Amino acid sequence: MAPISSIASSGMQAAQQRLQASAHNVANVQTEGFTRLEVVQQSRSETGGVDAATRRAASGGVSLESEVVDQLSARNAFVANATVFRTADRMAGALLNVYA
Repeated sequence: MAPISSIASSGMQAAQQRLQASAHNVANVQTEGFTRLEVVQQSRSETGGVDAATRRAASGGVSLESEVVDQLSARNAFVANATVFRTADRMAGALLNVYA
């Protein structure tokens, strides 16, 4: 089993990738023939965490409304994983203080 910090770190990386893809989509909203990017996430069953890959969506077109929702969702996922990461760090520090 992977340490909690590496699981949270992979979640933060996936959220960042989602935010970057959405920002790219918004930047190209007026580009004719543009096909939006999407991020596909898959859990790591053996080690924990998540793998993320960016790909072109099957259908074209960018909806600003859905991109805003995607960006908010990615931000919330990043914040949640960052909180887990900080909490794990604090717990490890507290454990070291107990044994020191």
